[in-house]
Amino acid sequence: MLKKILKIVGITIVVLILAAIAIPYFFKDKIIAKVKTELNNRLNAKVDFKDVDISLFRHFPRLAVGLEDLQVIGTGEFSADTLLAVKQIDVALNLMSVVKGDKMDIYNIALIQPRIHAIVNKDGAANWNITKPDTSATTPADTGKSKFALSLQQYKIEDALISYDDRQGNMALLITGLTHQGKGDFTQDQFLLQTNTVAEGITFRYGLIPYLSQVKTKLDAAIQVDNNSNTYTLKDGKAAINNLELALQGFFKLVNDSTYGMDMSFKAPSTNFKDLLSLVPTVYKTDFDKIKTNGTAAFDGFVKGNYSPVQMPSFGLNLAVKDGFFQYPDLPKPVKNIQIAMKISNPDGVPDHTVVDMPTGHLEMDNTPLDLRLLVKTPISDLYVDAAAKGKLDLSKITQFVKLESGTNLSGLLDADISAKGNMSAIEKQQYDRFYAAGTLQLSNMLYKSKDYPDGVKVNNLSLQFNPKNVTVKDLNGQYMGTNFEANGEVNNLLAYTFKNAPLDGKMNFKADEINLDKWMGTTPTAPDPATAKKDSAAAIPFAVPANLNLGLVANVNKIHYDKADLTNVSGNLLVKDETVTMQQLKANALQGTMEINGSYSTKASKINPDINLAYNVQNLDVQQTFNTFNTVQKLMPIGKFLSGKITSQLTMHGKLGKDMSPELNTLTGDGNLLLIQGFLKQFAPVDQLANSLNVAQLKDLSLRDIKNYFAFENGRVKVNPFKVTVAGVRMDIAGSHGFDQSLDYTLQLTLPRSLMGSAGNALVNNLASQAQSKGIPVNLGDSVHLQVLMGGNILKPSVKTDLRESANNLKAQAEQLVKNKVDSVKHTVKDSLNQLKNTAVNSLKDELKNQLSGKKDSTHTGKPLENVGKQAGETVKNTLNGLFKKKSNNTDTTKH
Repeated sequence: MLKKILKIVGITIVVLILAAIAIPYFFKDKIIAKVKTELNNRLNAKVDFKDVDISLFRHFPRLAVGLEDLQVIGTGEFSADTLLAVKQIDVALNLMSVVKGDKMDIYNIALIQPRIHAIVNKDGAANWNITKPDTSATTPADTGKSKFALSLQQYKIEDALISYDDRQGNMALLITGLTHQGKGDFTQDQFLLQTNTVAEGITFRYGLIPYLSQVKTKLDAAIQVDNNSNTYTLKDGKAAINNLELALQGFFKLVNDSTYGMDMSFKAPSTNFKDLLSLVPTVYKTDFDKIKTNGTAAFDGFVKGNYSPVQMPSFGLNLAVKDGFFQYPDLPKPVKNIQIAMKISNPDGVPDHTVVDMPTGHLEMDNTPLDLRLLVKTPISDLYVDAAAKGKLDLSKITQFVKLESGTNLSGLLDADISAKGNMSAIEKQQYDRFYAAGTLQLSNMLYKSKDYPDGVKVNNLSLQFNPKNVTVKDLNGQYMGTNFEANGEVNNLLAYTFKNAPLDGKMNFKADEINLDKWMGTTPTAPDPATAKKDSAAAIPFAVPANLNLGLVANVNKIHYDKADLTNVSGNLLVKDETVTMQQLKANALQGTMEINGSYSTKASKINPDINLAYNVQNLDVQQTFNTFNTVQKLMPIGKFLSGKITSQLTMHGKLGKDMSPELNTLTGDGNLLLIQGFLKQFAPVDQLANSLNVAQLKDLSLRDIKNYFAFENGRVKVNPFKVTVAGVRMDIAGSHGFDQSLDYTLQLTLPRSLMGSAGNALVNNLASQAQSKGIPVNLGDSVHLQVLMGGNILKPSVKTDLRESANNLKAQAEQLVKNKVDSVKHTVKDSLNQLKNTAVNSLKDELKNQLSGKKDSTHTGKPLENVGKQAGETVKNTLNGLFKKKSNNTDTTKH
């Protein structure tokens, strides 16, 4: 009996274990379908995920559901932006709620490596507004029938990245390495939520001023949650920003779907200057705990009011430093007498009422003073600024006061004395007498080296002159990456760019002796390690054109090297505007010829796949050098590998680039023409195979001259319009296409003298004629034969159609096609003849008028020039048509087509 009981128990345990393993998979498809359907039904976004991992053991007795590689991508203007990407979402929920399908109880959630990219564009639209409107809003919700029940007890966000880019408000926030967790009974309407937050780095920019840069942050807060009023009250919040501790208090409230109310304040309990000094990234990074400091500091602020798309809360920030002093123990000199008084205020939330006032900014380095002051008002309606900066600084002495990153060298002399006062409207209206700006900034013999710039950046001289109209760049010259450069020009709206993020407008003239773009772009001609190359390729992103520039550049460069190309005597205009670089009449000598390029490179639509538009006109380029230099030419003109000589070409092209800045071939469209001035085709497999099939040695190693064709390309194929080639007495009419994958699809019409063909070739033709006659097609072979060749396969392994039956059946059609081609040729001949006759008529009239005015008569003319010309035209057309349709005499070619 005991054995039977044990056996039953054992079987039962095995069945339960198997059921625990199998049951999740029975419902996996149901869960995946339900989640995807719910998400896409509720959101105006593209929602997808890679897989769902289901287990009864990970959170036993609850069902564990893991969502892998979730992505939420925007639509419309945000279709190129990923709002949310999460490596894994781990959820614990009630299994029976899934089986019954009437509700879904969730107990805890964990988000692993989420990446959030929040964007507000210039017109105020936000990419996170993706929820669809509730069509049932007119009917009171029946909470008793809800299919979604939340029994959440805890949650966690691990290793998150949050990016907030407010392009309308000109501010940006970046949080990296964020880990946040909270515990509380979410089943209650009122409960206490205990939270803990750590961030490896927080960077915040408002305008062009970086208020925080990669500061480490901690926050421990107990939040009283009131779901009835949607209010969240912060109790005993303690934060640390680097070494600066802050006490937080206040509340945050959800007023409605688009409005948030808040009343938050913060204050630094400590008055130690060292704690505030920790916010300076350069100082905090190296030996901060060893720094000697003195002085007092105060730091506090508040945010109060409602935030909505049409409203901002009031806010304020106060910062004060008195008698600040710091010195590294192993450096010889201190930075002393630091005095700062700054206040940022907005009393009512109206952005235009924001005031930034820093009446005092002073420090001394080696008894050399630096003084700053700044007042900014009405930043939206009409920016008012009153600012000044004055001081001299020997950059080589910086290392006597501050520790720089290892490997960093800095030297040079900076001398600035600048002041400005007035409203921006005066400059915009060109009322320069109502705006005061004066001063100079001089930088000389500056050298900067670091890990990122191991070759160093050297500025021999930079001279800026400030006046009400603009900032004049009187002289700029230096060296970078082996390039000696010089420039001058003007910048027209520096203040609007600095304080309002307006596009920086200016014009510059730039000259350089030699630019190695491989170095400038960080590329290398040597083959990298495959593992490194794979990693670098995955992390690589194209150069993004800044959005806030409107700069014109007139460039002259003696030599530019890029990859395998060397361009000399480079000149042209570059315009950087609206996230696009436009090239205008960029001219250069290259590849033994000349080129002119017009086009654009834009990252406005996509930062990952830039758009390119290109139009070039090249003259007398060496075919082999061109083919070996440019990958795109290798795809468009693969025959170039076997061709030598000179080409002239015009081309227009549109498409996209990939992450490695190479063209994505499947996106390229365009057309152009190519003239082979003189060349030699050798060891070209398709032509060699044709020569072997027809036993015509003259078709191998062809000498070519003045061959012009027109082409267009899209969807990975190049279509070549019909063109003619005559070589060694053989005429070929060629048309077709080839793919970027080197596949061939060409038709050749050959007019071939039989005298060039050997016995094998003549035997082939005789067999074709015999098969045609057996089909009832009369064929009389003469001195020349007309053949059609269908060429397929690929450029290295071509295939030539030699099916005798197919060829015989098509002889008649070939003849008809050749007649059509000849008619087309006659059309061009007649057109050319009529043009010639028109010129003859004009000249004849001129001569006749001249003779009549002078009283002379031309014995060689009848006095009726137009009549003579008309007769000539008639004879020309008649002879041309007769030449096409008349029968040949028996002693010539009796071939009938």
